[in-house]
Amino acid sequence: MMEQRQHVVLLIFSAFLLFQTSNAHNITRLLAKHPSLSTFNHYLTLTHLAPEINRRTTITVLALDNAAMSSLLDKNPSIYTIKNILSLHVLLDYFGAKKLHQIRNGTALAATMFQATGVAPGVSGFVNITDFKGGKVGFGAEDNGGSLNSFFVKSVEELPYNISVIQISKALPYVVAEAPTPGPSELNITGIMSAHGCKVFADTLLANPEAMRTYEDNVNGGLTVFCPMDDPFKAFLPKYKNLTASKKASFLEFFGVPVYQSLSMLKSNNGLMNTLATDGASKFDFTVQNEGEEVTLKTRVNTVKITGTLIDEQPVAIYTIDKVLMPKELFKAALSPAPAPAPEEAADAPKGSKSKTKSKSKTKSKAVPTPDSDSPAESPDDDPADQVADDDNAAMCFGAERLAVVGLSFLLVFFLL
Repeated sequence: MMEQRQHVVLLIFSAFLLFQTSNAHNITRLLAKHPSLSTFNHYLTLTHLAPEINRRTTITVLALDNAAMSSLLDKNPSIYTIKNILSLHVLLDYFGAKKLHQIRNGTALAATMFQATGVAPGVSGFVNITDFKGGKVGFGAEDNGGSLNSFFVKSVEELPYNISVIQISKALPYVVAEAPTPGPSELNITGIMSAHGCKVFADTLLANPEAMRTYEDNVNGGLTVFCPMDDPFKAFLPKYKNLTASKKASFLEFFGVPVYQSLSMLKSNNGLMNTLATDGASKFDFTVQNEGEEVTLKTRVNTVKITGTLIDEQPVAIYTIDKVLMPKELFKAALSPAPAPAPEEAADAPKGSKSKTKSKSKTKSKAVPTPDSDSPAESPDDDPADQVADDDNAAMCFGAERLAVVGLSFLLVFFLL
């Protein structure tokens, strides 16, 4: 009887471990078991594509052996161009060896990680997969004149419907991916922002030489920018114009981080993050949080969400955010209104409550900045609600995890009795 119980406990524990790891994979560890793919593996790490692959749950990697990578590297491409080319070899769908030979109508079009960057024009970042007669499967970039000159070699690793690694005969040729990518110092970051919905922020940055110089000085060493979209930043401009000259520079620098952070890095490195405006006692930091695929930036004043990627080419990344993130050093969170008393309690309310309301009103008026004021301004009224929502969501997730652990504990105790 005791032996049966131990066997059941072991099964439950094994199932729990399987549940914990079923959605996890590590592309570098998978490829490390195959020395013939070592160069490909090395460049996935060097270009920071590896963590991007690891965070996705339905993906296919078209791996190149060392000879194919050698042919690619013979052209002396920059690291940025290599990243573009290899991202074309990462399909955002699952294709195991069996599925490749069961493609409906014999052909399929798969989106790639290169398409997801937004660099590829139109649908040119897609890969055409065709199952030829005789079991031969060909691959080619969609914008390649219909040429399918790379072929399926073998299945390397398969975790069904999570990740598939298959080897193909040679690199997929693609004009845009292979085009020389400008070095970081040649990037026009304000031009990139202006062309993708952040023109108001970009123009404001250009109009502030001190802040603009800070951004330019950090491009080569690593820079991540979070630019507010045009509509929210345009609505925020009156508050910005009320800041002093030095505070305007600090405010604009607050949207830049002096290190390169890919989206996968932001998702795995939750916590406080310094900015270009951080200087000793003037922290000007914010907290990075994520829930699933959503990444938020949070200060004591408000919370914003990353909504898109404008560029992610090491050492520069630029993301769009849905609202204007406000540093606590310059702005104050709006006070939540006190709940109205119930009708039967209103008559018994103390007389002092009137003076309390007056005091709150004074505090509120003092918070409005003038051009020479050092007082923090107030945030929009709806931002504290975002923080409450975030806290509630976090509490719900934490509660669910605790419930699962408690339930498993009860099961173990039951079978041990």
